[in-house]
Amino acid sequence: MKYFLSTTLLLAHLAAFAQTGGIKGVITTGDSKPAAYVDVVLKGTNIVTTTDKKGNYHIKNVAPGTYTVLVPVLGLKAEETTVTVKDGEVAGANLVLTEDYKKLQEVVVTSNTGHYKSNVPSQSLRVNTPLLQMPQNIQVVTKEVLKDQQIISMSDGLVRNVSGLVRMEHWGDMYTNITARGAQVQAFRNGFNVVNSYWGPLTEDMSFVESIEFVKGPAGFMLSNGDPSGLYNVVTKKPTGVTKGEAGLTVGSFGLYRSTLDLDGKLSKDGKVLYRINAAAQNRGSFRPNEYNDRYAVAPVVSWQVDDRTKLTFEYNYQRAVMSNVGSYYVFSPDGFGTLPVASTQLPGGTPSTIMNDHSMYTTLQRDLGKGWKFTGQVARFVYNQEGYSMWPSVVNADGTMIRSISIWDARSNMTMGQFFVNGTLQTGSVTHKILGGLDMANKDYIADWSQTYNLDSAGAAFDPKKPNLSTPVMGYPVFDRSKPLEERAQLGGGLVDQTFSGLYLQDELGFFDNKVRLTLAGRYTDVKQSYYGGAPSTAQRFTPRVGLSVSLDKETSVYALYDQAFVPQTGILTSGEKVRPITGSNTEVGVKRDWYGGRWFTGLTAYRILKEHELIADPTQSPASGLSIELGQKLAQGIEFDLRGTLAPGLNLIANYAYTDSRVLKVANGVTALKEGDVVPGFSKHTANAWLTYKLQRGALKGAGISAGCTWLGDRATYWDPSPDPSKGLEDYLKVDGGLFWENDRMKIAVNVFNVMNEYLYSGSYYAWLKAYNWQTEAPRNIRLSVNYRF
Repeated sequence: MKYFLSTTLLLAHLAAFAQTGGIKGVITTGDSKPAAYVDVVLKGTNIVTTTDKKGNYHIKNVAPGTYTVLVPVLGLKAEETTVTVKDGEVAGANLVLTEDYKKLQEVVVTSNTGHYKSNVPSQSLRVNTPLLQMPQNIQVVTKEVLKDQQIISMSDGLVRNVSGLVRMEHWGDMYTNITARGAQVQAFRNGFNVVNSYWGPLTEDMSFVESIEFVKGPAGFMLSNGDPSGLYNVVTKKPTGVTKGEAGLTVGSFGLYRSTLDLDGKLSKDGKVLYRINAAAQNRGSFRPNEYNDRYAVAPVVSWQVDDRTKLTFEYNYQRAVMSNVGSYYVFSPDGFGTLPVASTQLPGGTPSTIMNDHSMYTTLQRDLGKGWKFTGQVARFVYNQEGYSMWPSVVNADGTMIRSISIWDARSNMTMGQFFVNGTLQTGSVTHKILGGLDMANKDYIADWSQTYNLDSAGAAFDPKKPNLSTPVMGYPVFDRSKPLEERAQLGGGLVDQTFSGLYLQDELGFFDNKVRLTLAGRYTDVKQSYYGGAPSTAQRFTPRVGLSVSLDKETSVYALYDQAFVPQTGILTSGEKVRPITGSNTEVGVKRDWYGGRWFTGLTAYRILKEHELIADPTQSPASGLSIELGQKLAQGIEFDLRGTLAPGLNLIANYAYTDSRVLKVANGVTALKEGDVVPGFSKHTANAWLTYKLQRGALKGAGISAGCTWLGDRATYWDPSPDPSKGLEDYLKVDGGLFWENDRMKIAVNVFNVMNEYLYSGSYYAWLKAYNWQTEAPRNIRLSVNYRF
């Protein structure tokens, strides 16, 4: 670690002495108003910055020469001008856009001040407030971060970029199980909640992803029915109005071969009809025998500027995964974690593939209503089909031998969702009102067949993971009956999940004292009906308030406080005869945010407290057959989070974060013995710390060459399901170190990254009381990736 810090300081010191010129200016609209948060590009380079709220921009560290400054406005005419930069001087370049201020508001603004920092949320988060002024901890992982870290799916090391995130066990690369603030966060895509079961959605391939937004805590402006820990929103790539393309090739250890293509351009000469197509194909092996994960993706988008006030966007995402048995990633032993080789597996050769096809379709209508008001309507359809298998032991013996079992896992998910909302601004005296109001609706159903199971081994010929025989099992391979429709088989297997909900939301952000003080008053009314695995449906209708306060101490510093709620319906019969209430989660947080050195980098510090109440537990004073319940009491998750991201010096980019998390039982009802006050509620790591740094040489013969380094540390992990019966055999602390080299110019980037440089035995897992055994999933030992990207 000391070498890592020393290298960081040395690179920062060297970068401080780089002597180059710069370009600055003001971008205004056709009606002489500031063009806030629009991209400013040096044409023919990969240098991009973003204007501030007053339309100012400043590009530093520009080599002497003549450049074309370009302002690409999505779907509209791009304005440009020529400027000459001299060494040690700052050249001026102002631009006036043809469009007026109202027209510019129709543009999807991408903020990219600094390589790793974003200033505004995506349009799919609905709010039009800069992140610095939002009374909540929201972090954005940009496309540059995804590319530099060679992240190719949501489950591929993404969590290191945001404080407090931990990835739990998973079924291979099938889905992403991320926890924050003590519980699993919900998955969104383009503003839609795409969770339809615990095992979903299918992890997004990064080929069609623009950025990922992490919202910590409840987010009433998005939803209220769910866990209060937060959400992540995957924002997909859209047309930019600039004709360009990029092709990429990646190869790596354990049989990784991957290619990507990104095409962006105009379908009409006037630039009103635009397109973007992203595609990817991947073959990927594993450090474990008989394991593979092949992925294919294609994502076309077409946008149409119908008239000066109306825009339509049509988008389709298709993903196909062909992978080995999704349960094979686990290993089991009664002896404790990490007691088997890192490449240990229970999967025999010759088992059939699991095949998944994931379709998502979106239609978005945006309409300028005039006088600063805008309507957005979106409908989406998500269809997921799976034909495959899972794997889990039916018996783990005291000597470590086991009887392996394969189960059928066929599944289908259908989701139809719509959301319609209005944004606008009005003035009452000296008070500014930013209004957001909308309606959300969704119908979701998930069916699965887990009813058929087959033992690969017998009591007299158990599988020994210490001396694994991965050839044909003694009992042969399963042949499952798929002659009946999935709907009928799901009734037998209990794999039924459905949910219907609608929600109304209204928010007023009141700005006082020239918007230096912002008070958010909001509320959401939600009506939800859902059932799980053949159980009786549960319903709830609930109003959840949201109150936030954000104060700008100066133009770069804000402090905030927030109170918000979420809830989860539940069913049961209370011994008292009272009505069953939904589980409620109330989040209170305070924080301070600051942009440094003109917004080049950002820091944020947050403290939060989430209180969960009304969770049902079997009444210990009644017969187990009575079906009567009482409320458990209270559970508390609390902690602090620190995030730093941005450009510290020319060419030097850094992401660093730390989180302290604690989740425990706060109170228990009389007679409850299954839990006691102070017990840990699993699902978190008490300490998480991450860093990722890149430095690129700005001048000289090696201009464009650079290095990268990163590390992740998890301390005092409580990410298990069941605690270990032996306290000495708990989860060890986790430390992963990565590093790499790269070179790039205006057209090409070549990067080599080494992951798990120290070749540590890395894993996550849990004790499983039913099997009386430990189970865990190992991560890859030291491995390498080489990628080549060419822009045209």
